[in-house]
Amino acid sequence: MRKFRRLNVNAWGALAISIFAAMAPATPTLAADNVTVFAAASLKNALDAVNAAWERKSGNAVTTSYAASSALAKQIEAGAPADIFLSADLAWMDYVAGKKLVREGSRSTLLGNRLVLVAPASDAQAVTIAPGFDLKARLAGGKLAMGAVDSVPAGKYGKAALEALGVWSSVAADVAGAENVRAALLLVSKGEAPLGIVYETDARADPSVNIVGTFPESSHLPIVYPVAILAESRHPDAAAYLDFVRSPAAKPLFEAQGFTVLDK
Repeated sequence: MRKFRRLNVNAWGALAISIFAAMAPATPTLAADNVTVFAAASLKNALDAVNAAWERKSGNAVTTSYAASSALAKQIEAGAPADIFLSADLAWMDYVAGKKLVREGSRSTLLGNRLVLVAPASDAQAVTIAPGFDLKARLAGGKLAMGAVDSVPAGKYGKAALEALGVWSSVAADVAGAENVRAALLLVSKGEAPLGIVYETDARADPSVNIVGTFPESSHLPIVYPVAILAESRHPDAAAYLDFVRSPAAKPLFEAQGFTVLDK
């Protein structure tokens, strides 16, 4: 079995700083004439393509801030200016809606995704994910990279799946929690963690990792992405942008990245 080097404290800190600097959910500098979108980090590749298509069609630019849905929801609550929120789970959209920050009648469930176990590209050893599977042994003393399990949707789904399969208690102390799913993916792609739990779409976007197992859908809540216009949005193109995101023109762009288009 391939042995993964342990990351010393200083190296781990340096890597964490570089990851968080790259993925930091700081509110962007917003152009007044742009539709502003707050979107889950796992959407970056797909939504970048959708936004480019929207810009070609409309002639108008989009400003997008990608981060964990939890961080974006808190920014919205704090008054950050945005027009559209696209969350990686229902809970954080419900949180924003509960604060009366979502425009009534604009919300829908746009996309679906799947939860997978990934390893660095040099490791193609498949893992049979089933009740009681020995994930601890497969880690071989390394870390399990995943989103923070108390806030990041991918982390919450991952913990729920491991609990349902009866293996969470054996690996909880080995978890390297990241501030969003793309940061967790980066730990694996750089070889600093032997395994990670991410969305299938993230794994497909990074050639430096292999999908070595897929979690049963019955082991966690359905992975869905709700979208809505925010109540404070005054942008005249917000509704047109949302219509485009939900349109047949955007569907193949999402599907190309592995998402299931639901729009319901």
